[in-house]
Amino acid sequence: MVLKAKAMLCPICKKNIADLDDPDSPNRFFPFCSERCKLIDLGRWLGERYRIPIKPADESSEFPPPSSADARADSSDKP
Repeated sequence: MVLKAKAMLCPICKKNIADLDDPDSPNRFFPFCSERCKLIDLGRWLGERYRIPIKPADESSEFPPPSSADARADSSDKP
């Protein structure tokens, strides 16, 4: 029994696209349907419309506040 893969949709225009493994209809713009959709996606990345969410780091855990000894050492370095 051979299972056929579900058709993929272009992430930009939602048209059905052929997989690269299909010898009858190779798609050199995969996973997009065309060069136009590929360039639209690139423009969205460059225009910062796509963003990867990040969780703000807790600054106190990464860098402890300077101690009074550190403050004195910094002031002695100044002319």
